[in-house]
Amino acid sequence: MTMTGLERTLLFLKGESVDHPPFHPIIMRWAARYAGIKYRDFCLDPFSKCRAMQLCAKDFNIDWVTVMSDPWAEATAFGIQVEYPEDNLPIDRGGHIADTLSASKIKHYNPLKNNRCLSRIMELKEFSKNSKNELFIVGWVEGPVAEYVDLRGASNASLDFLTEQEQVEKAMDIIIDCAMDFISLQIKAGAHCIGIGDAFCSQIGPDLYNQFAFNRQKKLVDFVHSEGALAKLHICGNTESILQAMISTGADIIDIDHLVNSMHDFESIKLKHQVFSGKSDPVTIIQDGSHEMIRQSVIKDFVESKGRCIISAGCEITPDTSIRNMRAFSLAASDLF
Repeated sequence: MTMTGLERTLLFLKGESVDHPPFHPIIMRWAARYAGIKYRDFCLDPFSKCRAMQLCAKDFNIDWVTVMSDPWAEATAFGIQVEYPEDNLPIDRGGHIADTLSASKIKHYNPLKNNRCLSRIMELKEFSKNSKNELFIVGWVEGPVAEYVDLRGASNASLDFLTEQEQVEKAMDIIIDCAMDFISLQIKAGAHCIGIGDAFCSQIGPDLYNQFAFNRQKKLVDFVHSEGALAKLHICGNTESILQAMISTGADIIDIDHLVNSMHDFESIKLKHQVFSGKSDPVTIIQDGSHEMIRQSVIKDFVESKGRCIISAGCEITPDTSIRNMRAFSLAASDLF
């Protein structure tokens, strides 16, 4: 009997037999383009996003759907001003917190009173209603470092991490408290899993990662588990220097970017319930590579992880990836067993 994406993913995470590994490519701009939806609508209209994601899942045998589109949902709730071009990525237009003292006193927001956060909850309800328990549904929050960077701007935040650490930590604790409220609402809306995106962590080195991010990410993971859902940790870039700590957060799914040389050295320290996800290069392999290059990349990742890797690229599939190459990527995943 053919497995559903939800069944395949849950069984795979438990270490039980599946017909092939789950296929979880990160598709945002690609999904919008394939579905013929302007990216502004993909970001702002829950029904457009759900329609695009569900169409891609059906046409390319994708096992999950997510609310991913851009990192600005919580930031707008904190007051960041964002412009949404008709068919391009959202643009940060200001509203950044002026200084670290102000950052340390940011106010808790109500996700139900912010349009972007409320849209995410609506998306999860729509996914849950339409998927009929066939797809693995993943909600999303920004991690402490990424959200602080959104609120202060990358340059200011980078200086803050070195010079105003006490105030930064106070702000991050508020960010985490807000994230937990948002997580609870997303799980109630139908999310089987919550992704935690903390991309800037690959830029700050292991010492600052351990100081600012690790305990707070672990707190989020533990909270997700206490709410009865699974947790996914996504950090773009070369995470080799922090990957052991990322695993120690206890996240069930740990995304690995293509810039990590090999998963082999880290496979043995994962707990039984943990799997990697990745790590084909989304440009040189998935977008520009031959079908054989795609197949070999998927096989390599599977071997490196000793069979404990969800099939995905290291990060988002580019919007210029051809339909033919996406089909080849899907076929490479389903042909592993």
